[in-house]
Amino acid sequence: MEKLVHDSIEDYVKSLTPAQSARIKEIIDFLGALFPDADQKISYNMPSFHLNGPLVYVAAYKNHIGFYPTPGPINAFKDELVDYKTSKGAIQFPINKPFPFELIESMLEFRKKELIHKKKK
Repeated sequence: MEKLVHDSIEDYVKSLTPAQSARIKEIIDFLGALFPDADQKISYNMPSFHLNGPLVYVAAYKNHIGFYPTPGPINAFKDELVDYKTSKGAIQFPINKPFPFELIESMLEFRKKELIHKKKK
């Protein structure tokens, strides 16, 4: 089976089911409004946002939206993430539940600070 490669975020969204498409657009629109200066592109075949480096990647799956802010924010906000399935670099947000937008914003502000600190080194 040939792997589907996406040329743009729009192309990625079009490849999804209507339910997946609606959910991924919701998070992409939120991230775009939150970080209007971020470079939005396909990276690792997923929609991603870059600001002084990789801020976050997102991907749609059958039952969840994968959210990949790198390990730092996940570790820093582990107590707030107890209701979600997580791994070292990923969070699974159920496709049928509202996104925790305030938590997402806090994690990504943390990530943004990590990237600024890394750039200064």
